[in-house]
Amino acid sequence: MINASTIGGVNRLGDKEKERIYSRIIPRQLLDQLEIPPSLVDDDGHPLLRLKCKPGSNDVEMNLFHKDGFPDPALYGHLTDTLTGKIHILLYILNDPNSPRFDVDRMPDGSPTRFGILQRNLAAERAAMENLLAPGQIRRGLRMLPVAISAFEDFVTSLGHNIYFAEPLYYHNAVIFERYGFTYQMGRKMMERIEEGFAESGDLHRLLDDGNPFRAHAAEHSVRLRSWAIHDGLLGEPFTNVTMYKQVGRKAGVNTCPSCGW
Repeated sequence: MINASTIGGVNRLGDKEKERIYSRIIPRQLLDQLEIPPSLVDDDGHPLLRLKCKPGSNDVEMNLFHKDGFPDPALYGHLTDTLTGKIHILLYILNDPNSPRFDVDRMPDGSPTRFGILQRNLAAERAAMENLLAPGQIRRGLRMLPVAISAFEDFVTSLGHNIYFAEPLYYHNAVIFERYGFTYQMGRKMMERIEEGFAESGDLHRLLDDGNPFRAHAAEHSVRLRSWAIHDGLLGEPFTNVTMYKQVGRKAGVNTCPSCGW
């Protein structure tokens, strides 16, 4: 009998069972808002949920599209197992497919940027920033993180866990996770150092320059603009080695940016 308490275990199940289990991650409100059939198949028989979860692997990538042929998923998730068999979110994205797209993920020639890690499409990034998006966002979000967390915790609980981990790709992700009950396994000292650096007498504050749109002085008290400045290299090092965890149902986490708005 297969023990389906881990991603690796679920991946050893049959295709239908894997889809049944992984679809628990999808908030019902997302299906309703984007008029996605509960069957996750459109009227022409095209599957709208696409999974990469080969038997023998311990990770899964899921793409949920609101309609067949659309270039970007409404929900993208990449999950894996920790060494101790806990669920670890490597990447989780909610896109509003009805909002404008900004090509921060690719260069004008089509080559990938890995969301600005390999290379940066500066024109697209500036347009995204001016339209109130954060680093890495190709479209506006769906503004349903609370229900997405609730659905994800139902999924985690169904596998027999009461704790899970997440890898914030950017500074703003970490601050948002804090506000929904996450705390740090690694990286809290970096977050506290960033908060101190953006204080009026801090070293990062002194590097702000309104001549550089990604490092404007308005970043002092803005999570989103701080994240753009950090993405632009303000720290002098990449924003990496930050891992967070959450107990299922926990509402309050740490707060490393108490004076910041969005």
